[in-house]
Amino acid sequence: MSPNSPDTHPTAASVPQAAPGPLALPTDRELVLRVMPMPADANGNGDIFGGWIMAQVDLAGAVLPMRISRGRVATVAVNQFIFKQAVSVGDLLSFYANVTRVGNTSVSVHVEVFAERNPADPHIVKVTDADLTYVAIDREGKPRPVPKAVG
Repeated sequence: MSPNSPDTHPTAASVPQAAPGPLALPTDRELVLRVMPMPADANGNGDIFGGWIMAQVDLAGAVLPMRISRGRVATVAVNQFIFKQAVSVGDLLSFYANVTRVGNTSVSVHVEVFAERNPADPHIVKVTDADLTYVAIDREGKPRPVPKAVG
């Protein structure tokens, strides 16, 4: 074997990895919603129905665009939605959002969802990541300009 042979170099699987520390709730994003799913929100597998989580993410994601646009908004795109782990009845879900873009009529946000599990020995896991875009709308549902920030 030559010294440059792939067999002489460690692979990712053979290099010891540091165990990740316990996950904590973010402090650099805004908490926009906190909710605990109930048994009625479960699917046939006993996990929380993905559609229920998507609806909660849509509600949470609209909070900052509504503030920025100072009025009504409508969801125009779910640009990305990733379910990282299953959610269970009794998990306390915390939805954190940050604005990623403000356009002429639209506001894009990134939403992360964390589950707090096992209150006796708390454990936090990230369960969902999503990117959504909202458009500011007027009373007739037509797009309207997002007010420009002053100063």
